[in-house]
Amino acid sequence: MSNRQLVPEAKAGLYSFKMETAKELGVNFTDYNGDLTSRECGSVGGQMVKKMVEQYERNL
Repeated sequence: MSNRQLVPEAKAGLYSFKMETAKELGVNFTDYNGDLTSRECGSVGGQMVKKMVEQYERNL
């Protein structure tokens, strides 16, 4: 498995989505995130997936 993006054009959109989700959760993402806990970072990723699944289900 690799971290290669399948759609490179989506990079800016995913970054915006990540920042929006982090802000909603109160996680202070910056260019350097080494001071964040794994739980904080994981909560952002988990919430992003949750939102994407909800959006997909609405569009069914």
